[in-house]
Amino acid sequence: MKMIARFLLSVAMVGGISSMPAFAQPKQVLTHETLWMMKRVGAPVVSPDGRWVIYSLNEPSYEKDGAIIDLWIVPTDGSAVPRRLTQTKAAESDPAWAPDSRRIAFSTKREGDDLAQIYVLDLAGGDAKRVTSAPTGAARPLWRPDGQAILFESLVYPGAMDAAANKQAAEERKARKFNMRVYEHFPIRYWNEWIDDRRPSLWIQPLAEGATARDILSPTKLAQADGFGGSAQGDGGTTLAPAWSPDGKEVIFTATTERWNAAFALVNFGLYRMSAEGGEPTLVTPTPGEYGDPKFTPDGKSLLFKFNTQGEEVYDLARLHRVSWPAGGAATPLTGAFDREVDSFAITPDSRTLYLTVPDAGLENLYRLPVSGGTPELVIAPKIGGYSAIDIPSDTRSTQLFASYGSSVNPAEIVRIDPGTKRHSNITNVNTALAASIDWSSPQHFWFTSDKGRRIHNMIVTPPAFDPARKYPLMVLMHGGPASSNTDQIGLRWNYHLLASAGYVVLLTDYTGSTGYGEAFSRAIKLDPLRGPAEEINQAVDEAGKRFAFIDTANACAGGASYGGHLANWMEATTTRYKCIVSHAGEVDLLTQWGTSDFNYGREIASGGPPWGDSKVWRDQSPITYGKDWKTPMLLTAGERDFRVPMSNTLETWSTLQRMQVPSRLLIFPDAWHWITKPEDSRQFYREVQGWLAHYLEGAPAVKGGPIPAPDGSKAP
Repeated sequence: MKMIARFLLSVAMVGGISSMPAFAQPKQVLTHETLWMMKRVGAPVVSPDGRWVIYSLNEPSYEKDGAIIDLWIVPTDGSAVPRRLTQTKAAESDPAWAPDSRRIAFSTKREGDDLAQIYVLDLAGGDAKRVTSAPTGAARPLWRPDGQAILFESLVYPGAMDAAANKQAAEERKARKFNMRVYEHFPIRYWNEWIDDRRPSLWIQPLAEGATARDILSPTKLAQADGFGGSAQGDGGTTLAPAWSPDGKEVIFTATTERWNAAFALVNFGLYRMSAEGGEPTLVTPTPGEYGDPKFTPDGKSLLFKFNTQGEEVYDLARLHRVSWPAGGAATPLTGAFDREVDSFAITPDSRTLYLTVPDAGLENLYRLPVSGGTPELVIAPKIGGYSAIDIPSDTRSTQLFASYGSSVNPAEIVRIDPGTKRHSNITNVNTALAASIDWSSPQHFWFTSDKGRRIHNMIVTPPAFDPARKYPLMVLMHGGPASSNTDQIGLRWNYHLLASAGYVVLLTDYTGSTGYGEAFSRAIKLDPLRGPAEEINQAVDEAGKRFAFIDTANACAGGASYGGHLANWMEATTTRYKCIVSHAGEVDLLTQWGTSDFNYGREIASGGPPWGDSKVWRDQSPITYGKDWKTPMLLTAGERDFRVPMSNTLETWSTLQRMQVPSRLLIFPDAWHWITKPEDSRQFYREVQGWLAHYLEGAPAVKGGPIPAPDGSKAP
């Protein structure tokens, strides 16, 4: 194994010789340490008066509990450098400005807290003050428009209507002498968590001295209904996505009473309103579906939100809608003819215009749209990367735009956008100098028409010290989802440039089913979950070889995670063109995935009905069906705590490989879930992947035995 480590070190050293004049400072090759230790700038949270931006800053570490995540503040006019606002062991989350632009609230667990609580920090000075003592914890604070109370979310126990009852319920469960989970309804797991019987609720904490928080939602019939729940968040947990009404007398939120239908139907939600004093919630607008990101216009006359109905399709495009306030009623679509999904949006202070960030072919563009609706107008189409998390202060005389901007070679920074000049200027420069010192380049884009007549978008990433006169091995990286896409953004998982750093070209294909190309393109994967996308990826390899003479398509490996892992397993089953394959969290049997994953009905829609029906997809597009044809050497990785693609899938793949005597290596990460998030686990993952690729693409010693050690005692991948 030491021979492999030395080979990887020599490859990294050779790759680090940049073709620059002798007097120039050579750029460094990206390593795991450089990537992981980059400070991570959170989304901008702009004060209502437009003078300040608050953001979280993650200062990573390889040491356990060594990472520092604090809140920072910077003036929007650039008149001063950013300064740290908080400095504690626990991270602060969901910072929110008070209407007076002088205080902020956030959720954190500080010394002496059993669970996270809401704290308020006065920017005039002093320490943050804890304002809640909820026995079930407090998250996502929202200031009432008068600044005298805070709304927050908490998970409460069944039948518990106040703090005392929740405290008693928690103590009773802690005192149990047995350990057992009980379920009578689906779902039972989500991502990496077992779901318990607690339910989301809304609390209001007045800020007067000695005031106690009150649960306004749990006493209602809606909250006590069977199947009541909130919307699942992308990385775990649920939220009711609440917001205060402009006058502070009502609260709106999204919720469902169909959660227990998830095994046999798509779960629909409603957009509700209720008095801040309590009482039964009612619907704001009558149509069931999926709701998200509700926001009021500054003049208080309109409520805007993302919405889509749900039919028997694998993907429904969420579009912006508006309802009059306080009247409510039927919603008016604002972007009905616009065939792209809005990622984020913000409203100008005069309540007349929306600015939108919209993903499109790997980039993220800025659009403008009247609040009354119409065709969005393209404002800025960045040539690399793009904008996200747009924010506009509500109490300024003129419109000020702020957002995060980044790319695969520019870690996200907070910027101020000038729509007139179509440019932005940085407010933060946390990683700007470091990014400029790395030998990496933005992806090259190309399109081709598939055998089925679809336009397919692709990107290639070249290695450091790139020489177009050379021939490079190819790594085909397949994205997950499938309702996702390859983006020109930096990431920690399957980082394009870290994979390319060993001297490979990386090919990224947005196959049918990807997002950012219109609703029909995303839906077209239905009933063809693996064969069609894999054929397009193989065609992309051929096309890349024709277009780029520096790519050696005969010396290629393929890999991916999640849905990309599904596709990796399909490649194993259907082609021998790749010298090796890497699969993380990949399904091998559609039936196994249906029966063990944290959700299943959407899989029935994708495959044409339940497994016992007459659809041939279940068998025809399961890689294990073709186990007798498996021949390509394969590296498998999985997290023990993954409930999205449970480890049983990887074990089936492993058993098949071993049964067919295919060279294979299995890596199990006990602390990982769907993603490998621990820093040392991530470093070892990349080390193992690079060792596997080096053997099959470059003739390095075979990977055998225990974990690949760090090269010559160093910590480089």
